[in-house]
Amino acid sequence: MADQLVRATAAEGGIRAVGVITTDLTEEARQRHKLSYVATAALGRTMSAGLLLASNMKHPRSRVSLRIQGDGPLGRVIVDAGLDGTVRGYVDHPEVELPTNASGKLDVGMAVGRLGYVYVLRDVGSDFPYTSTVELVSGEIGEDITHYLAHSEQTPSALMLGESVDTHGVTSSGGMLIQVMPKATRDETLVAALESRITTLSGFTSLLREGNNLPDIFEHLLGDMGLEILPDDQDVRFYCGCSYNRALRALKLFSIPELEDMIAEDQGAEAICDFCGNVYKAGVEDLNRLIGDLQAESSS
Repeated sequence: MADQLVRATAAEGGIRAVGVITTDLTEEARQRHKLSYVATAALGRTMSAGLLLASNMKHPRSRVSLRIQGDGPLGRVIVDAGLDGTVRGYVDHPEVELPTNASGKLDVGMAVGRLGYVYVLRDVGSDFPYTSTVELVSGEIGEDITHYLAHSEQTPSALMLGESVDTHGVTSSGGMLIQVMPKATRDETLVAALESRITTLSGFTSLLREGNNLPDIFEHLLGDMGLEILPDDQDVRFYCGCSYNRALRALKLFSIPELEDMIAEDQGAEAICDFCGNVYKAGVEDLNRLIGDLQAESSS
C-alpha cells in the first residue's frame, strides 16, 4: 500500500477524519538514521502525527514542527511536516534499544520517558508561528499528541498511531485522527457513540496487517454515520530541503580564525544534516572563498 493521506467527514460534517500510511517513508528514515526498533517506532509515530496535524492547515506552505522531549534514553524526537505531504525527522540517540514491554510491544514510552514536554510549532505562513507546550502523559506519542489537542486546541480528538517492524524493516506504519468539530460537540449522543467505537477498535497497525486500506478503516468506524471520503487523497513522502549551498551558508556562521583552523587541521570541513543524514563536504577552496566573503563583508 503506497504512502498516502486520505481525508473524510461524517455526521454531516460534525466529524473530521484523516488517515495516513507512512510505511515507506518510515523505512527510509530507519535506513537513513540507522534506527533501532524502538527508535523506528518513536520516529515513525511522530512523523505520522506531524502529517495528520498539518493536514487541516490552509496555507500551501504551512508546516508543523513537533519536538517530543522526555527523560528517557532516546533523547529528543524531532519532526517537521508540511501540508504538502512532506515530512522529515530524527531522534537524538537512534541506537537506543530496549526490551519489549509487558504486552510484548516496543516500549516507546520508556524510550521517550514519562517526564517531559511536547512542543508544537505551527507555521501558517504568517510572520508569527503559533507555539504550544504541554506535559508528556506517557511518552507513547499518540497519547501525548491527543493530550496536546485536548488542552491546547480544545478539540475532542482521538489519535491512533502504530507501526510494525521486523528484521526486514518497517512492514506497516501509519495513523488516524478523528475529531469532533465545534458545531457537533454539544451532541452528547454522537460524541459518546464515537468514543465507544474508538475504544473497541483494534489496533491501527493490526488493521493494516489484515489488508485493510484507509477507506476500509473509515468504513468500519464511521460507515453508518454518513461517511464521505473526500477525493483529494494525497501522496506523502520523506523529504529534506537541505543542500550543499545551504551547508556552505551555515559555515559562514563560523569566524575567520575558525575557518582557517579547519583548513590547517582538516583540509576542509564536513556538515551532516540532522534531519536526513546527508553529508556535505567543503574543500579548501570552498573555505577560502567563504573567508574572502566574510572579509569583504567586514570591510564594507
